[in-house]
Amino acid sequence: MHVTWIKSATNTWCNFYLFNLDHADLDGVEGVYLIWHSGESNNTVYVGQGNIRDRLTQHRADPNIKAYAESGLYVTWASVDQQYRDGIEVYLALMLSPKVGSRLPDADPILVNLPGKE
Repeated sequence: MHVTWIKSATNTWCNFYLFNLDHADLDGVEGVYLIWHSGESNNTVYVGQGNIRDRLTQHRADPNIKAYAESGLYVTWASVDQQYRDGIEVYLALMLSPKVGSRLPDADPILVNLPGKE
């Protein structure tokens, strides 16, 4: 499945702590998301799904995610219908081995394009 990973208006990945979570473009947006840091090759911090604004607001306060802030945290998301989210989250977690969070939905993986691999 092909998904569209969101970038900023300047076509760069969004800084996890600086982008505006109150922006109208996030109103009602649900899907899957990735949080990562710059640096080493295994840099995926978290893979998740749900209401993007709500989930990222929660993650900004999570000390397990904040632990990687010094390396510079980034985020992207893709709008995805509910019926596909569990499988996509499983696939992303299997492919990217996030450093935080180990609970995955009980679903078969659904292959999607990774960010930057459109």
